[in-house]
Amino acid sequence: MNFLKNSIFTRHGHEDAQELEPENENQVLAVWGSPGSGKTTVAVKLAKRLADQKRDVALVLCDMTAPMLPCICPPADLDGERSLGSVLAAPHITQTLVSHNCITHKKLSHLTILGLRKGENEYTYPPYTAGQVSELIGCLREIAPYIVIDCGSYIANDVLSAVSLMEADAVLRLVNCDLKSVSYLSSQLPLLKDNKWDAEKQYRVASNVKPVEASEHIEQVLGSVAFRIPHSAELAEQTLAGDLFRELALKDSRGFRREIEKITREVFGC
Repeated sequence: MNFLKNSIFTRHGHEDAQELEPENENQVLAVWGSPGSGKTTVAVKLAKRLADQKRDVALVLCDMTAPMLPCICPPADLDGERSLGSVLAAPHITQTLVSHNCITHKKLSHLTILGLRKGENEYTYPPYTAGQVSELIGCLREIAPYIVIDCGSYIANDVLSAVSLMEADAVLRLVNCDLKSVSYLSSQLPLLKDNKWDAEKQYRVASNVKPVEASEHIEQVLGSVAFRIPHSAELAEQTLAGDLFRELALKDSRGFRREIEKITREVFGC
């Protein structure tokens, strides 16, 4: 499918209509890790970078306990109030249904978002199955050349996040360099031992690394990591303000921006 010709995004005549496909085999990236490790922040910034490069990207927000859609940007920036729950409530999920329930960001025409709305939770809609989640991901693969999925931390009873991790082409496994995060990871990793989780596609990521957490200490606690995402006070302020699509302009954010660029190059080849 030519995504730009069958687009759910607003297009402008002066934009280049050439379809930009992933430069490697990875199309779906799942972001998973310990609570508070910055999963949503990293997922949003990765999606924003792709959209800024005029690459069409779908961002899926899995958390149904604390819906992230109201937390990532001001409601006025979003075109409409549709819900991922409406998609998963359908007995059979189609591309038309998914496209109809995607929300376009008014300032980022190459970005679309799926997530629960404010006030919704896992009991707002009927229960869904792993098969329905697989259908959702299959439809997204046909709709968007790039898909970033922000998974919930607790995968044992979270079908959406669990299936997303299994079906993703690549996984970022985030963990803070602290004892609580390491303890969490130790408790969850046994759930990922089965071959269906494909450990080979997982990238270890040290997240929100503060200056006092030296490189040697990180390796000692977490083992070898593919990426080290440094702490940024500016990013922390954006998170508190619920405005994660805002540009990072301050000097203290340079390291964060560099790591996001490295991740998109490594995972998507762009």
